[in-house]
Amino acid sequence: MLWIVGRAGRVLVALALAFATGWGALAVYYLGPGSEALRSALAWIFAVLGLAAVAGLFVRRARRSSVVGIAVLFAVALWLFFRAQPSNDREWQPEVAVLPYATFDGDLVTVHNIRNFDYRSETDFTPAYYDRTFDLRRLDRLDLISVYWMGPAIAHMMVSFGFGDEHLAFSIEVRKEKTEQYSSLAGFFRQYELFYVVADERDVIRLRTNYRKDPPEDVYIYRTTGPIENARRMFLDYLREINELHERPSWYNTFTTNCTTMILAHASVNPGHVPMSWKVLVSGYAPEYVYQMGRLDQSLPFEELRRRSHVNAAAQAADAAPDFSQRIREDLP
Repeated sequence: MLWIVGRAGRVLVALALAFATGWGALAVYYLGPGSEALRSALAWIFAVLGLAAVAGLFVRRARRSSVVGIAVLFAVALWLFFRAQPSNDREWQPEVAVLPYATFDGDLVTVHNIRNFDYRSETDFTPAYYDRTFDLRRLDRLDLISVYWMGPAIAHMMVSFGFGDEHLAFSIEVRKEKTEQYSSLAGFFRQYELFYVVADERDVIRLRTNYRKDPPEDVYIYRTTGPIENARRMFLDYLREINELHERPSWYNTFTTNCTTMILAHASVNPGHVPMSWKVLVSGYAPEYVYQMGRLDQSLPFEELRRRSHVNAAAQAADAAPDFSQRIREDLP
């Protein structure tokens, strides 16, 4: 019986170490030195050595050397991972080239570098930014925005703060260099800096409803409920973060530091905030989860609320109108 337990324990350890070997090989591929071809070769060598060491755990005479080999390999992968440092000084894609920041004067907050691009297509646009001063005493609305393009399970989440007829949107994204393409797998390995798009809704919403066609995107706007003081605390926490990133860059992570988990992190400044759930990690279900937690309008069943929160048609009709934010909300619950 003890032999069976010991054998099963070694199998579990071996599976865990095989997983760690895969992680380490990917770390070498993404973070190792040299060209892509060299990094690919090093990653394969790492994987072969790692799996050989794992197999050696089942050979009594090779067990000690296998443990040492695994420890050395994993130390190399960790060193590569932690030596990578984020930077604000790279050749950025134009959408994320300018960092926003905020300055304060009592209840008045001036947000600098609010993005409001003039789009002709998703990839053809004229960059434009403006500064605007907001009075915290006028903040009266917090909206949760969800964007879908590949089924119900995956969504990009944003928030928008309302000050009467003015709205300011925040979209947490990756900061890509000019030659980079986004990869969810690469996002685990310190390939992208974290970036907060602070934008006019005519930018971040209209881009998705009017200009992204391949694939098309569906946008939903949900008004949250709760004390407005909670929204003010969240707004200030967002501004604290954009000022922090303006001075000290940070890494994006596909799992832990992304568009949805960071919204939950900002909401944690409030008492009784929504707790973590698998529906936060599977971001397409986040609005339904927030509804179940009582933070969205409860007068309608969620499916009806979702149907009435779809704004694509209204956004396409409003297009570049100065009152874009008001027009897309005319028929919202």
